[in-house]
Amino acid sequence: MPIVLPAGTGRRSLIQGLGAGLALAALPAFAQVPPPAPQRKAGVAPGVYAHRGASALFPEHTLAAYARAIQDGADFVEPDLVCTRDGILVARHEYAITDTTDVARRAEFAGRKTRRQIDGETHEGWFVCDFTLAELKTLRAVERLPAMRGTRHDGQFQIVSLEELIDFVAAEAAARGRVIGLIPELKHSSWSAGAGLALEDRLVATLNAHAYTRRAPVTVQSFETANLKQLRKHLGRSTHVRLAQLVVAGGRADTMRPADVALSGGTLTYGEMVSRRGLRDVAAYADIVAPIHRAVIPLGQDERLGAPATLVRDAHDAGLQVVAWTFRPENAFLAADFRNQDGPNARNEAGSVAEIRRYLETGIDGLFSDDSAVALTAIRG
Repeated sequence: MPIVLPAGTGRRSLIQGLGAGLALAALPAFAQVPPPAPQRKAGVAPGVYAHRGASALFPEHTLAAYARAIQDGADFVEPDLVCTRDGILVARHEYAITDTTDVARRAEFAGRKTRRQIDGETHEGWFVCDFTLAELKTLRAVERLPAMRGTRHDGQFQIVSLEELIDFVAAEAAARGRVIGLIPELKHSSWSAGAGLALEDRLVATLNAHAYTRRAPVTVQSFETANLKQLRKHLGRSTHVRLAQLVVAGGRADTMRPADVALSGGTLTYGEMVSRRGLRDVAAYADIVAPIHRAVIPLGQDERLGAPATLVRDAHDAGLQVVAWTFRPENAFLAADFRNQDGPNARNEAGSVAEIRRYLETGIDGLFSDDSAVALTAIRG
């Protein structure tokens, strides 16, 4: 049975009540193992985190994308998590599924089209929270970036639940004889709780229900702060489950606030979070800070890489690892230094490898990539 909050728990009361423990305190603790080192040791390769699987090659968050990333050598695979109407966690980048499934072409669900405001942004279309898992299973995934990555795999793959993904990763790990970690991201956490679909209890219950995730490396990530603080309170420091604070930073992004902070009337910004003092505050509850990669080496006005920021050094001084996101192998996503003449939609592996190597020189401990093979080529030289 999924673990739920008491009826009527709203977003503001969730944030105010996180210190009370929610239902997490009733869950069994994870097995205790030595805590990880605060930063990468000399001679240890940076970790490769498969961003929504091998999403440059297959529709994101599908078993095909995860399988390719594992085949290519990813250390961790990433399921972004949202919740169905019947309380099941599924791997989707956000609640809206208009652009990543064939739902708009499914006449039986035409009446489900609606408009929702999530974390201050208004979306019109179809949403995971309006479907049961069984209904979602009748849909098929499509490519989010069809002009860039093509549509040859559209319609082939189902939406995957977290439980199915854990089973799949466990099977792959057993077959390949190596440990494969999971790095789930809690999406729109406060909004989910306000909708009666709190993510945290469901995640911990699911991880505890599987033998593989009771011992394999798991890193839980979020752009919000209160949920990570509560998870740290429940899990403690000596577990195989680590916590990663996602941040955006640089330019106007510096003034943005985490959704839970904004909802509670707080003033903390992402820019403040990546200051030396802010990083020490993050280290009080998280093991990793995961910044957008342009916060590690920003772009100049000419869209070329500038001088590295002090973020990596400051984070390491605070005892945090740094895992940067997201490296993609197409020209449109590369700094101008590394683009070729084939146009913005063209795949440019050589340019991506060269760009990643510049970031590796800053001492980052890991990176998210849409193509694990390209990332590993950069790391291995």
